[in-house]
Amino acid sequence: MQHNQFEHAVAAILETEKRFQPGAYFLIRETLDFTVDRLSKETNGDKRHVSGRELLIGFRDYLLQEYGPMSATLLKDWGITKCRHVGEIVFLFIENGVFGKQDSDTLDDFDEIFTFEEAFTAPFQASVA
Repeated sequence: MQHNQFEHAVAAILETEKRFQPGAYFLIRETLDFTVDRLSKETNGDKRHVSGRELLIGFRDYLLQEYGPMSATLLKDWGITKCRHVGEIVFLFIENGVFGKQDSDTLDDFDEIFTFEEAFTAPFQASVA
């Protein structure tokens, strides 16, 4: 999907969906691209469907790489506070024709595989010896 079309889709979603800030939608798109690129390197350039679990792992890794200790603050500000929120945004994109899905894909694929505390806060806390 071209950038302009994507922006229009986000604007349409934002007309009815108020839980997440606009940046959250662009972040999910970036993390999907990151995850697809990483998985395609593992399969000699073949692009394939990304599962909910794979996207969540890519989401975590992308945030830590790009935003480091600011990840938790950014996510909270944008309204993403748990794994299921990532899935809810993905399914909003699916409903609006931005992302595709397989028949077996469900929102439950985005069950909490990690807590945001352990993924985005704990790695940056000083350990007490």
